[in-house]
Amino acid sequence: MGVEGRRVRFGLLSTARINGAVLAGALPSEEVDVVAVASRSRDRAERYASEHGLERVHGSYDALLEDPDVDAVYVSLPNGLHVEWSVRALEAGKHVLCEKPLTRHPEAAERAFAAAEAADRFLVEAFMWRHSPQTQRLQALVAEGAIGELRLVRAAFSFSLTDLGDVRMRPELDGGALMDVGCYCVSGIRLLAGEPQRVLGELVRASTGVDVRFAAVLGLPNGVLGHFDCALDLPGRSALEAVGSEGSLTLDDPWHARRPGIDLRRGDGEPERIEVGAADSYRLELESLARAIRGEADPLLGRDDALGQARTLAALYRSAEEGRAVEL
Repeated sequence: MGVEGRRVRFGLLSTARINGAVLAGALPSEEVDVVAVASRSRDRAERYASEHGLERVHGSYDALLEDPDVDAVYVSLPNGLHVEWSVRALEAGKHVLCEKPLTRHPEAAERAFAAAEAADRFLVEAFMWRHSPQTQRLQALVAEGAIGELRLVRAAFSFSLTDLGDVRMRPELDGGALMDVGCYCVSGIRLLAGEPQRVLGELVRASTGVDVRFAAVLGLPNGVLGHFDCALDLPGRSALEAVGSEGSLTLDDPWHARRPGIDLRRGDGEPERIEVGAADSYRLELESLARAIRGEADPLLGRDDALGQARTLAALYRSAEEGRAVEL
């Protein structure tokens, strides 16, 4: 299926709400088109396609994977189904953009990327925030020594979810605060400071059994410490801060970058605002994969990052469940 010189055609594997952000990102792009949607109910798929102007409708996920006019699929199913359907899509010859988190199980991440390699297809974990110009600027400032030697990374992400029937509240589908929003915090700490060497986590469970609140401390290379908290039962909060020997960099909206900008503080002086241009991170992640599929560039995120993420999530859950620090 050659894609040289044309837009990459995506299909949506489910009618999940998050699809709306991907559709909005694809709309102005000259590199990708979303052309199809699949649901377990053909009626639901037809209604969704009509509402969003999609030309191809499939009444099962397998039918979408058999569609020869779809180059890549976006897997927006619940967390517990991510690896299963990513692997099935890869084995069907489709490239895959899988909504985060790919998995909390390292062995499942290994299996998924082995399937990608065997099929000669790309698999990308959809951490859209990593594609943001704000994220790129933060990473560059830390690397350039703008705050001296990095010593601490702090992250937070929370919101209030009151619907106990929501898939994010179901343990059998790998719901919970760490999987839904805490994975961003883990991604941010890892991006700036490297792979954790040890973790210590604590959680509070909802009545459904998932972690509704999670907090952790991470020991990182070169003596850097990371700490984060996340929750599905706290007010909306979002933060990422890198603290060094000479100052700090703070992002008030790190994950969605709807209000991009970075505050640089040195000593006791007033913070310097570093302006960053706005951009649609969902469009950027779609286009990153499209360029990889066309052979123009490597994808931003691949096996090593996804495996590091899964290993850290697994260690955090193990630490919280066993009540002790866990070495990685």
